[in-house]
Amino acid sequence: MPENPAQTCLTNYFRCPEESLAPFVLPSSASAPGYFNLGPETTAYGRLSTQQPSLTPDPPLPDATNNIETKDNTVHLPFDPVEILTNLRHETYMGPDARSATTSLTAKIYYALRPFLPVNARKHLQKLRLRNWDQRPFPRWPVDFSADNIHRQLLVLSLRATDAKRIPFIWFWPDGRSACAMMSHDVETKTGRDFCPALMDLDDSRGIKGSFTVIPEERYEVPASYIDSIHARGHEVAVHDLNHDGHLYDNRPQFLTRVTKINDYGRKFSAQGFRAAVLYRNQDWFDQFQFAYDMSVPNVAHLDPQRGGCCTVMPYFIGDLLEIPVTGIQDYSLFNILNDYSIEIWKRQTALILARHGLMSFIIHPDYIIEPRARATFEALLDHLAQLRDKENVWTALPREINQWWRQRAAMKLVKSGSTWHIEGQGSERARIAWATILGGHLSFEICHPDRSAAAGRA
Repeated sequence: MPENPAQTCLTNYFRCPEESLAPFVLPSSASAPGYFNLGPETTAYGRLSTQQPSLTPDPPLPDATNNIETKDNTVHLPFDPVEILTNLRHETYMGPDARSATTSLTAKIYYALRPFLPVNARKHLQKLRLRNWDQRPFPRWPVDFSADNIHRQLLVLSLRATDAKRIPFIWFWPDGRSACAMMSHDVETKTGRDFCPALMDLDDSRGIKGSFTVIPEERYEVPASYIDSIHARGHEVAVHDLNHDGHLYDNRPQFLTRVTKINDYGRKFSAQGFRAAVLYRNQDWFDQFQFAYDMSVPNVAHLDPQRGGCCTVMPYFIGDLLEIPVTGIQDYSLFNILNDYSIEIWKRQTALILARHGLMSFIIHPDYIIEPRARATFEALLDHLAQLRDKENVWTALPREINQWWRQRAAMKLVKSGSTWHIEGQGSERARIAWATILGGHLSFEICHPDRSAAAGRA
């Protein structure tokens, strides 16, 4: 464990100089784990030294901000920030039964019958299972920022403890972009596979490239010409499970057998990324994947078979694997569960994420947007993302580009030369220095001029 884990959390997230941060003191003893608040919009799960957290996320929850102390330029915390952030991003708060949806007898029967069930029957069964989904208090719908809020609160505490007016950090996205948007397409059937050229035409018409996640076995043939056509048009290929039967994580021996094949298909398809079927996931086993990134963890999973959510709109590392979370509602859930063919939920989610300078990532299935009404909805989403790119300076990127940038940023350093700061490391020509300050009681950011040294501002 690092000597000062709270400082490590902040330097990893913000890429700010550790010497500019206040020391943090963690508790020597703590309660059993549970849920608590850190302000009105942030839920955490972990242990507290001052009180017993709640066993459920139902309000009212104890608020640990009342027990944070600042004295002698040092912040004294009643919790371990590494623990609570890991519990959120790795969904540890869901407990050992989190993946019961993938292994229960009901799930096994459903997935055995699923290929033979018409869409209307599937929709009816899913609506029954998801009833009262919108009444779950945590994670917060439609986007949960708890992990991001915790980082911001820790930085505010450091600024106040040191009486610093501002602190420099490496901005989240390249070229000073305000946020990031990513499009991915899960190809589930032969019909969807055959629609991919038309789908690439739709993406290209708005200047947006997409990642096509391909099922290697059983669902449809995957000829080399199909994979090559995606690469040739500047789009990306990722591996989508092995056969999409919903049983990847049923048990460890079966998983190890399947993951060997999945990794082989990744090399065959020149794919850097992976996504599991139905967004099933077990972060404890992710070290077996030989991919650069994964795209299987939703921000809020209320409408997915496996509940939970990582509560962040930023990519994060699970060991050496970069997790690129899904932060927008899936098209299937929007159309078939909510019976909504507008983009209002997507617009609400993108507005919230843009305000936090995060990642807007979407799953659109070619299988579900062939009919005119659904296709028109998807095109409206593309138009909206193109407007965000052109008017709000949002970076529209492929997952491989996000992976490359996030790894480069993680290796960059802010170095002080005299009274100015500059960025060192591969890719630093696209990086920007930003300043974090407290404005109106909240953290505020200002991005500096592209000149990364002289115009970066004084410390």
